[in-house]
Amino acid sequence: MVDTLILDLLDPEEARRPPMAMKDYSVEFKTDAVALYESTPRATYKSIAVDLGVNRATLREWVLRDRERRGVTTAAAKPAARPGVAMLSADPDERVRQLEARVAELEASERKLATERDILRKAAKYFAGETNW
Repeated sequence: MVDTLILDLLDPEEARRPPMAMKDYSVEFKTDAVALYESTPRATYKSIAVDLGVNRATLREWVLRDRERRGVTTAAAKPAARPGVAMLSADPDERVRQLEARVAELEASERKLATERDILRKAAKYFAGETNW
């Protein structure tokens, strides 16, 4: 009862959910989840965890362990998100730089989508094998 009250104060949405059973995730799934989080500029632990169906704290732990393994500091781990794309400059050199930055941004987005797709395919395959119909 007290645990529910504390959870309700901290995160009312999380308090309403039934407790999750302990799951054993494959190393590949964990690696893909970390890669998805790291490659998504504006992502939060909560948004990625909801997308993948894992606990937010679990995803955070995976990310922190991976960063520790790679020797990456938290401040340098994830680049700051760029606000919307600005108007293109009239200067041709600056315009080329802006367009190259936009191409890089779109390529990163494409990699993110491909990673998400692969994770979903693997999850579907895993859960299809888990059902006993």
